Amino acid sequence: MNMPRKPRTRSRSGIYHIIQRGVNQQLIFENDTDKIRFLLTLKRFKAMCQFELYGYCLMNNHIHLLLKEGEEPIALIMKRISSSYVYWYNQKYERNGHLFQERFKSENVEDRAYFLTVLRYIHQNPLKAGLTQSVFKRSWTSIEDYIYKPDVVDVTFALDQFAADRTEALQRFKDYMQHVSDDLCLNADVQVRVSDSEIKQYMNEYGIESSSRLQQLEKENRNDILRKLKKVDGISLRQLSRVTGISKSVIQRL
Repeated sequence: MNMPRKPRTRSRSGIYHIIQRGVNQQLIFENDTDKIRFLLTLKRFKAMCQFELYGYCLMNNHIHLLLKEGEEPIALIMKRISSSYVYWYNQKYERNGHLFQERFKSENVEDRAYFLTVLRYIHQNPLKAGLTQSVFKRSWTSIEDYIYKPDVVDVTFALDQFAADRTEALQRFKDYMQHVSDDLCLNADVQVRVSDSEIKQYMNEYGIESSSRLQQLEKENRNDILRKLKKVDGISLRQLSRVTGISKSVIQRL
């Protein structure tokens, strides 16, 4: 018997740290074009739903957002964003069905100290995953909006937490963001081993340009490619399932 899900506790500040990830931890971004599309979708609904966005990080199979809801509740905001992106993604890759897990994760952010902790955690996500050597040298996080020029992110609220003077605030912000910490926030339970891009390169060598294309193959052809990928040193079943979107139990039986 399935237990009913508990309703989300409303944040007193209206600010939430959100994680939205791919169903079965599969890829939600095949390439940079997909990430650009998601940011455009985020920007469009930000204007429409009147929420404030303080930070984001786009990983290959999950998304971090730090935002403050406006008149619309967070659940409706996320439904609008994800539905629009999934519709576009399915059209592009000629697929059907779910892309994101049905229920996104969220935690309330209700004080200044934890707000800054979460913002740093989001910006350091690629660093801690081993994808970059510097929090300032990674695309697809909101760090660029803060350091260079705001695009989709509302930077004033966060910078005001450091100092009233913008130059001083920005320097303190940089110092804080580059301090590698052991912050523990809501997390996506994702471990990076062999890079996802390397697995995608192997797939490309077999003529498979995306996980969606692999899923559309005849069963025997699909399984043959999965068997070859399983033999590559350093690729775990869990990661292979995440990248291809094929069930771990299916891959394990091959």
